[in-house]
Amino acid sequence: MAHEHHQEILDALHQCLVDCNICFNECLNDKEHADHLTDAIRLARDCADTCSFAEQLVTRNSQFHEKFLQFCAEVCDACAKACDHHGAMDHCKACVESCRKCAEVCRKYV
Repeated sequence: MAHEHHQEILDALHQCLVDCNICFNECLNDKEHADHLTDAIRLARDCADTCSFAEQLVTRNSQFHEKFLQFCAEVCDACAKACDHHGAMDHCKACVESCRKCAEVCRKYV
């Protein structure tokens, strides 16, 4: 993958990482609904970590980046599905949108 082609995937991965971390943090702080947000909290954290590692693999053109991007898309899909149940919350809505976009872009690069 040539460097000029990295920007789209790097932007999607980074935005997903940021929105998942925000969602994770906001859900943890929502003491009233924390019990109902457990799956979303876990998946947002998993997704943020997965996107972070995928970003590293892409930037160093690792031989494993394509396989990992496919896995990343799966994690993004799972996170979007979990957070979609809480779509009334702005941070969950942003997380769902970023995860769906990231999954789509990841699949373009595999």
